[in-house]
Amino acid sequence: MRAELREKTSSISVHNSTILNRAHNSSLSGALKGCLGSLDGGCIEKLLVHCASALESHDVTLAQQVMWVLNNVASPVGDPNQRLTSWFLRALIFRASRVSPTPTLTPMNFNGSSTHVESRLMSVTDLARYVDVIPWHRFGFCAANIAIYKAIQRYQKVHILDFSISHCMQWPTLIDALAKRPQGPPSLRISVPSFRPPVPPLLNIPTHQIGLCLTKFANSKNIPFQFNLFPYNHNNSNNISFNPSNLTLQENEALVINCQHWLRYISNDDDDVDHLSSKDNFINTTKSLNPQIMVVVDEDSNMTDSSLASRITTCFNYFWIPFDALETFLTKDSVQRLEYEADVGQRIENIIGFEGNQRVERLESCVKVSERMRDGGYLNAPFCDDVVDEVKALLAEQASGWGMKREEDGLVLTWKGHNSVFVTAWVTNDEGGVA
Repeated sequence: MRAELREKTSSISVHNSTILNRAHNSSLSGALKGCLGSLDGGCIEKLLVHCASALESHDVTLAQQVMWVLNNVASPVGDPNQRLTSWFLRALIFRASRVSPTPTLTPMNFNGSSTHVESRLMSVTDLARYVDVIPWHRFGFCAANIAIYKAIQRYQKVHILDFSISHCMQWPTLIDALAKRPQGPPSLRISVPSFRPPVPPLLNIPTHQIGLCLTKFANSKNIPFQFNLFPYNHNNSNNISFNPSNLTLQENEALVINCQHWLRYISNDDDDVDHLSSKDNFINTTKSLNPQIMVVVDEDSNMTDSSLASRITTCFNYFWIPFDALETFLTKDSVQRLEYEADVGQRIENIIGFEGNQRVERLESCVKVSERMRDGGYLNAPFCDDVVDEVKALLAEQASGWGMKREEDGLVLTWKGHNSVFVTAWVTNDEGGVA
């Protein structure tokens, strides 16, 4: 591997020097100064930002020159930085090809692969393995389930509205815990929206079949159970909403709202000066239902900036986390690793390669989401020590780089000290107490 990197480094130095000698744009020289022969993340980030700035200023020639340099660094089977760079390069090439669709900017010219990636359909078994690769989802499942269990412990009827992209993978653990409840299990309803953002992970079975599997499992635990789909509207502006009248809510049941990696897909067109107000509308609608508890889980980063260069900086420093984490236990040519990275790569392509209605994801940090929740009338419910202990036990089974820390409004999953995923719990009045 070291010999391969030396060879690649030599190639980069020669190619970069050639570009520097013929480039008349001093800003390109500035971008490459101190980076010749370097493979570190700081240099790569600098080149990516420089390319983004060139594209934003419609300097396609300069952008192309920087992309050729990046192409000598990027490798889909290299170290984490090289693998991550290959996906950013694909996104930038795709964006550039739409700005100036010339033959020299076609995706096939770089690393011999197309920028288009087909979304794979998983089986339920594949999905379970996907969730287990890194604790990206398990972290939220674990904390949320304990908080929900505590919030509904005195109720005999429970209704969960599940806004999630993980196909109900969270609920078997909670159903099993409810079956062992000292006072006996409650009757349980789980309602999921009819619409789901078309993002990984994707299953090869329809939602109603997932409901049948959950029903069978709940029945085996002697829990009265119903699974429902409710209408969820969406349009070309990604303005998605639901009507409470379609939920058949009952007064004598505890309502739980579970929002896992969902808020990032709610937004309007960038051209709208109030383009994020639909998130507030969603939060306000959930508040009007007076839930016993609302749990919000998402990734702790802000990718809403209108500046492409700024978005690239944030993305590169954030998406480095899963690429680096996978390096710790999967080989470079592992099919599972390549597939997981491709799922992350598709997100990078959308965040970097598209604007307006075509950009489906606008991730916000824990601080911003908490601000929205408070503005919507929610009160934060701090997590109790039981939740913290369970999450720590979960992470003890993972690679040593994973950790957890308390922040003002919730718990945060970390990788080598870098924030990755947050979980927060919210109530509608002071009686909610601690989650």
